[in-house]
Amino acid sequence: MNPQTQFCHNLQCPARGQVGQGNIRVHSQIEQRYRCTRCGQTFAATKGTPFYRLRTAADLVTTVLTLLCHGCPLQAIVAAFGLDERTVATWLLRAGQHCQQVHQSVVHRGQVDLQHVQADELWVKLVGRRVWMAMALAVPSRLWLGGVISPQRDVVLITRLMQRVRACACTRAILVCVDGLASYITACRRVFRHPVHTGRPGRPRLVPEQGLLLGQMVKRYVQRRVVSVERRVVQGTSEAITAVLAATGGGTGINTAYIERLNATFRASLAPLVRRGRALAHTATALTAGMYLVGGAYNFCWLHESLRVAAPAGAPWKWQERTPAMAAGLTNHRWTMSELVGYQVPLPAWVAPKRRGRPLKRAQQPAIALAA
Repeated sequence: MNPQTQFCHNLQCPARGQVGQGNIRVHSQIEQRYRCTRCGQTFAATKGTPFYRLRTAADLVTTVLTLLCHGCPLQAIVAAFGLDERTVATWLLRAGQHCQQVHQSVVHRGQVDLQHVQADELWVKLVGRRVWMAMALAVPSRLWLGGVISPQRDVVLITRLMQRVRACACTRAILVCVDGLASYITACRRVFRHPVHTGRPGRPRLVPEQGLLLGQMVKRYVQRRVVSVERRVVQGTSEAITAVLAATGGGTGINTAYIERLNATFRASLAPLVRRGRALAHTATALTAGMYLVGGAYNFCWLHESLRVAAPAGAPWKWQERTPAMAAGLTNHRWTMSELVGYQVPLPAWVAPKRRGRPLKRAQQPAIALAA
């Protein structure tokens, strides 16, 4: 147990969410509990993780989650480990919600230079219905920027996706490549703009972000076969788009190849996404949890062959493998599955509540003395 890596989870504690402040002590080695010297409350070492208040060994839970995010159906895990199906589903839900919090805490901080983004959507069959899953990818780092699930494939779905893309970007100079869905144009122009305050009364004017480029690749099908492809420059110039594509290694023309390849990775890693399969998700909540579990493992745990760089001089290996999070500068090492699931998301800083009513008489006495 290392108190230097822990923080207080009490929402009323002034030192909540702060690591390395010296206020955390070991309360019990046997029970794996810490104690905060500021508020006096104790908490378990697994507080804030999916392992909290689980009676099952953490190694078994991690193994099951690893199999789930590699495409193993839930029924196969139940048969192999002798677990209850509802237990495995609960673990998946808790781990997926935790990975969503990790994604929002680490990726959605506006510190990634996206440069080139591709977005796409695919339909997923649930029990008795189907939904749409929209996802986005940063091409230079292959970083998964998040996903949104909705029953309709409309502008609301795409707007929520573009809001997640904007939350990750440190600069608005981005090239966005999408397919022929018209909602992308509306959503991008709605999300990537800022108000211009002139001092006049009324709502300020919204101006598009400088440097935003938007390209579409429209495919035409005849009997489920692509017969023609049209590349459109919606915003910006073709020269600017070509320059960004050359700088990011995204091809010679507007395309969505990288996000389509990511869709194939998710289909192979998440059992409910398999076409013509029987491992269907029952609810959109379970599907969202599985999506973020696979997305978290993809960003932080899985090495990407195209992201490897030459090893430093004197190293015993030729290449240095990297994950998308390492390529984006979000972390300096490859996370294990235990590290991802056991990551404790920091709490927001404590803010003293405002005092209401009349000020105290003790605070008024100095002012009265000065007036006299």
